[in-house]
Amino acid sequence: MFTMPLPSAVPELVCRSAFSFQEGASRPAELVARAAELGLGALAITDRDGVYGLPRAHREAVAQAAAGRSIRLIHGALITIQGGPGLALLVHDRVGWANLCQLITLARCSGDLSSGDGGTPHGRPGLEKGRGRVALHQLLERSDGLESILLGEWDPAAAVRVREAFGMRASVALTRRLDSHDRTRQARARELAKEAGLPLLATHDVCMHVPERKPLLDVLTCIRRRCTVDTAGRALHANAGRHLRSTAATHALFADAPDALWRAVEVSERCRFQLTDLAYRYPREVVPEGWTAIAWLRQLTRDGLAHRYPEGVPEDVRRTADHELSLIERMDFAAYFLTVYDCVRFAREQHILCQGRGSAANSVVCYALGVTAVDPTATQLLFERFLSEERGEPPDIDVDFEHERREEVIQYVYEKYGRNRAAMICNVISYRQRSALRDSGKALGLSDDQVDRLSKRIHWFDNSPLDDAQLRDAGLDPTDRRVQLTLERAGELLGFPRHLGLHSGGFTISDGPLIDLVPIEPATKEGRTVIQWDKSDIDVVGFVKVDLLSLGMLTAIRKSFDLVAAWRGVPLDLATVPREDPATYDMLCKADSIGVFQVESRAQMSMLPRLKPRTWYDLVIEVSIVRPGPIQGGMVHPYLEARADPTKIDYAHPDLEPILARTAGVPIFQEQVMAMAVAVGGFTPGEADHLRRAMGAWRTRGGMDSVTAKLMAGMQERGIPAGYAERIARQIQGFGEYGFPESHAASFAHLIYVSSWLKCHWPAAFTCALLNSQPMGFYSARSLVADAQRHGVEIRPVCIQESHWDCT
Repeated sequence: MFTMPLPSAVPELVCRSAFSFQEGASRPAELVARAAELGLGALAITDRDGVYGLPRAHREAVAQAAAGRSIRLIHGALITIQGGPGLALLVHDRVGWANLCQLITLARCSGDLSSGDGGTPHGRPGLEKGRGRVALHQLLERSDGLESILLGEWDPAAAVRVREAFGMRASVALTRRLDSHDRTRQARARELAKEAGLPLLATHDVCMHVPERKPLLDVLTCIRRRCTVDTAGRALHANAGRHLRSTAATHALFADAPDALWRAVEVSERCRFQLTDLAYRYPREVVPEGWTAIAWLRQLTRDGLAHRYPEGVPEDVRRTADHELSLIERMDFAAYFLTVYDCVRFAREQHILCQGRGSAANSVVCYALGVTAVDPTATQLLFERFLSEERGEPPDIDVDFEHERREEVIQYVYEKYGRNRAAMICNVISYRQRSALRDSGKALGLSDDQVDRLSKRIHWFDNSPLDDAQLRDAGLDPTDRRVQLTLERAGELLGFPRHLGLHSGGFTISDGPLIDLVPIEPATKEGRTVIQWDKSDIDVVGFVKVDLLSLGMLTAIRKSFDLVAAWRGVPLDLATVPREDPATYDMLCKADSIGVFQVESRAQMSMLPRLKPRTWYDLVIEVSIVRPGPIQGGMVHPYLEARADPTKIDYAHPDLEPILARTAGVPIFQEQVMAMAVAVGGFTPGEADHLRRAMGAWRTRGGMDSVTAKLMAGMQERGIPAGYAERIARQIQGFGEYGFPESHAASFAHLIYVSSWLKCHWPAAFTCALLNSQPMGFYSARSLVADAQRHGVEIRPVCIQESHWDCT
C-alpha cells in the first residue's frame, strides 16, 4: 500500500497576534521568533481585519535571518464577511497586497472604493469602532494576487462562489484542537471541501506562540467579552492547543491527512510578497510646471535667505545651505520639504501662526523656508542630527500651529491630496502597569473597588511590580490566589496593544493611492482617517510623515500680535520681535513668568533666579535642565555651580571639552550624550544613533540597559572616573523618561523669549490674549488677572462662559 510522504517542514498559515486585539496572546515578534526556532520555514501573520502588526513581524524576521535562523514571513489578514464566517487572505504579490489593503479599508470604513475619495469616509464609520465587515461580492471582485483559506462553517453555495473567483487559490482549513468538537469540526470541513470542490489545508489556527500563554489568552478573551473567568464558560478555549507546533508535532496530528499538509506547503510557496516590495513615493504636485523638485526648492531657499538676511547672506550660511540642499537632492527628499513648506505657506496665507519644532531647527533650509524661526547658525546644532545620509532615514519635521486653527491646516491637506492619498498615522496604545492591572483584575473577578485601590498605588508611567506592602496598603491579601494571578497576567500584558489612538498630528501622504500601500480606517474624531500603522512602524516601509501639531501658546502670541497691531499699529511676527532685550531678561531673573511659555511652573520659577538667564541660549538650557533627565542624573547642581564659578568646570577627559563647553562641562542635551558616546564611549556613529533612539523611546522601560552598560564600560576603559560614568548613566536613564534634544529646546526657547517679551513690553495685550485663547479655570484666570494688575493693567470679563475678556 502506497503511503504519501510528509513534507519536511510545514508552515503555519493562520495565526493571530496580539494585534487582533484580545484574540491573540503573543506579540508578532514572539510568533516569528518561535517559528524560526521551530524551523517552520514560513509563518503567516493573519490578524483580524488589519495588518497593524506586520511591520513588527517583518522587523523580527529580518533580525532572525541576520542571526542565521531563516523564517519567511507571509503577509495576510483574517477578513470578516458580512452575514457569514471569515477567511484568511494571504498575499502573493503587490497586486494582492493592494487588494488586501482595499478590502480591509472597505471592512473598516464601509466605503465604496469606486468613489472619488477612494472609499474613505469623512466621518465616523457606520460600524462600531474596532469592528469590520466586508460584503462577499466585494471580496470576490478583489481576488487577484490573493490566496484564500476558508475558516468556520461556510455555506456551500458561498464557498463555490469563492472557488469560482479564486480558482486554485482557495482552500478549506482543516484544524485539530484536541477538544470534544474535533470529529464534528473535521467532518464538516471535509464535507464543505467536497461540495465546493476545494482542497483541505492543515492549520493550527494559532493564537499564541507557546502553550504557556493560555491563561493570558483566557484573560484577553474575558476583556474582549467584558466578562470574568468565572462567568465566561464556553467562551474560553478548551485547552492550550492553539499554539505554534514543530513539524514533527504537526505530522503526528495530521498523519491521516498528508494532502492537507502538502497543500499548506504549496500555498506558502506562492506567497512571496514582502513589505520591502512596496514602492512609496512622495507627492510631486507641489512642484510648479517646468521645474524639478530640487530646482524649485533651491529657488525657494535662495528667496527665503534673501528675506532673512536683507543686508546680504553670510558666506557660511550660503555654504551650509548648499551642503544641505546637496544632501537633500542625493536622498531625494526635495518633494518632502516642499510639502511641509506648502502647509506652512497655507497657514501664513490664512494668518495662522506656526513654528517648526525639534530637529527642523538644525536646518538652514527650514529657516529659509519659514518652517522655523530659529536661526541654526546661532547654535552648534548639526544638520546631520536632522537628516543623515549614513542613517538613510527621512527627516522628521514637526510644525506647531495655533491650537484653535490647526484643523484648518489638516483639512487643507485632506482636500489637496484627497483622502485616498493622505491619512493620519495611528498611535498604538499599549498596556502599562496601571491599565494592565485594571483589565486583568476585572477579568479575574476582583471587584471594582479592589481594582481601583490596586491601580491607584502606582503612577501611570510606572511599570515596576507591586510589592506585598503596597498590596496590603491597598487592602488586598498578597497570598490570595486571585490577587497573585492578577499580578502575573498584568506582567504578561505589559507592552501588549490595548487599543488604537490617533497620533497627535502625524500625516503620511503618497504620490499614488495610499490605500494600495496600507489600509485606512476612520478615527473616532470626526473628519479624520488614519492608516493602520503606528509612527514607530512606518520606517519599515519607508513612509515619510509630516507632523502638524498644535500649541496653545501660538494662539496667544498671534492674538497678542493682533492686539498690538490694532492698538498701536506695530506689526510683529515671530522673526521680527527684538532680540536679546535686557528688560525681558530682567523680568525673567525675578521669576516674573506667570503665563510665559514653559517657564511658569513652580520648578521653573524657582530655577530662573538661580540660573539668571541673560541670553537666548540661557533659555535653551533653562527649558532643558528642569526635566527628569538632568534632575535624575544629578546634573542640575553641578551645572549651576560651574556656571557661577568657571573654576569648577571639570571635563573629565580632554575630548569632552568641545562637546560640553557650552554647558559648563555638564551634559544636558541628548545630542551631547550621543557625541560623548562616540568621543569617549567607544561607540560608532551608528551605535550613537541607536542610543538616541533608546533615549527617545521614553515610554519603553528597560530598552536602554544594554547601551547604557556599553557606554559606561567604554568611558571607564578610556580613563573616565567611575563616578562620572555612573552620573552619565543615571542621566541617560532619566532621558528614558523624558529628555530634551537641544534642537527641540532651541525651538521652545524662541517661544519662551517671544512670550516673555510680550509680557514685559505689552502686558495688556499678552494677558488679554492668554485669557481669550482657551477656557481657563477660575484659579488660572485669577492668577493672570492679579499678575496683570501688578503690571498696571486692569482686566475685566466680558463673557466668562465664552472665555472672552477685555482690558484697559
